Amino acid sequence: VTLTVNTNLTTPLKSKSIKPFILQSVPNNYTYIHTYIHSKNITLLLAQSGKNNYQIINPQTAGNALVTPLILQKAHRKKHIEINCVDSLGRGALTLAIDGENLEMVELLVIMGVETKDALLQAINAEFVEAVELLLEHEELIHKEGEPYSWQKVDPNTAMFTPDVTPLMLAAHKNNYEILKILLDRGATLPNPHDVKCGCEECIRESTEDSLRHSLARLNEYRALASPSLIALSSTDPILTAFQLSWELRNLAFAEQESKSDYLELRRQAQMFAVDLLDQSRSSQELAIILNHDPDEPAFVDGDHMKLARLELAIDFKQK
Repeated sequence: VTLTVNTNLTTPLKSKSIKPFILQSVPNNYTYIHTYIHSKNITLLLAQSGKNNYQIINPQTAGNALVTPLILQKAHRKKHIEINCVDSLGRGALTLAIDGENLEMVELLVIMGVETKDALLQAINAEFVEAVELLLEHEELIHKEGEPYSWQKVDPNTAMFTPDVTPLMLAAHKNNYEILKILLDRGATLPNPHDVKCGCEECIRESTEDSLRHSLARLNEYRALASPSLIALSSTDPILTAFQLSWELRNLAFAEQESKSDYLELRRQAQMFAVDLLDQSRSSQELAIILNHDPDEPAFVDGDHMKLARLELAIDFKQK
């Protein structure tokens, strides 16, 4: 779709200033398109097919000349618009609004009742914090207990994310502290992965159906657990958690040969997180408290015998 716009717009348009643009070429089934350019960052174009039928096609921007939501709202009120249609690449209006970090359009589309599908995951992947909050609030309003969440209803054949990926897992993969805190404050949890030799019905079924997908799902879980931000937010003893996770990842590297390099890289990440925490010590006294910390003993104070319990633990877990 090619747009001809007024290229003389060198300054932002005033809030009430709108000008028409002309569409030079459209798909065969569309006979006419007409909408308006506006100074706000709206990423939708409206196409007219037939007398009173509007659709969103090929959402895109044209320099500073962008679409106003006014005509979108009007068409929606008259039920002349298919708000859930997609472009030739399978992208819906909500996807494009998230990619463009256009919160105003995300909010408008949600209010108009667009199918959110996996939009929450897309917003997390784009690290669009404001959209994540908005979509979470929307999900809480529409979700019914016992039913799948919106992102779980997407057809696996067209989904952008594998079925095992959850919002918290994806936020951990991105290591986004702010989004992780939002999700954890809302009660999101990350279940502990099953043992690599687990013989439960679920593991046997998944391994039989697709052993590679089963292995990748486990790797995704550990990639999330190794997120420094997630450990910092969820663990009462982050250094101990990093040690234990590092040891577990070491064992997995030997058990899962096809993903050995991935697990070893995650192990190095967990080890470096513990080192980085020690680097945050502001004095030798703080460092001594950390190195002598033992959850089964009273807290270390100046003058106590140096047992270096945490250092011994690091040796036991083979921390470099």
